[in-house]
Amino acid sequence: MNSDNLQTTAPPPSSVLFARGVIARLAIWSTLRIAIQENWGGPDAAAKRTWLASEIVDAFEEQATTPDDQYIEELLLQVMADEFEAVVEDGSAESVAKDIVLIWDETRIGKQDLVLKFEDLADKTKGKKANAQEKVVSDDEDDWEDDDEGEDDESDGDEAPQLLQHPAPKPPREPEVDEDGFTMVKGKNRR
Repeated sequence: MNSDNLQTTAPPPSSVLFARGVIARLAIWSTLRIAIQENWGGPDAAAKRTWLASEIVDAFEEQATTPDDQYIEELLLQVMADEFEAVVEDGSAESVAKDIVLIWDETRIGKQDLVLKFEDLADKTKGKKANAQEKVVSDDEDDWEDDDEGEDDESDGDEAPQLLQHPAPKPPREPEVDEDGFTMVKGKNRR
C-alpha cells in the first residue's frame, strides 16, 4: 500500500466554515430539535442531524451548480419525513434553507459573521429543551408552534405556554327510573 494514498488534503477554510455554519443552523432549528428531543428519528436521532449536515455540505461542495434555497428546503422536508416521520408545514424549513444558502454565499467570500452568530445561538440552546411552538405535524405528535424568526434571545424562553381555559363539561344526567323499573325518556328542552 502506498503511503501517498493515505494522505488527505485538508478542506479549504471556507468549506470548514460553511460546515460549521450548517451544523449550527441545524442545531437551532426548533423543528429538528423537537424531533431529536422526542426521539422521532429513533435512538440515533442526533446522529441523523450530523448526517443531514454532511448531506447539505456535500450538495454544495460536489454539485456543478450551487443548490438554491428551494433545493435545500426540499432536502430538509424530505429528510424530516423519511428519517423523523414528521411532516413540516410551518415554513421553518424555508427559513433554514435560505439561511444555509446565505451562509454558503458569505463563507465563499471569507465572511464568518453569520456562522459565528449561529454558533453563538447554538451554544445558548445546548442542554435546553426545544420550545414547542413551531407548527410541526408528526405521525406521533399533535401540532407544535414556534416562531423560528425570534432568535434574538431577548427572552429567556423559559416561560410556560398559556393554556386556554374551557368550561368544564357538564356531567351526564343520570337516567330516571320510575316505580315499575322503567327508564323515563325525556326530550331535550326546546324553545
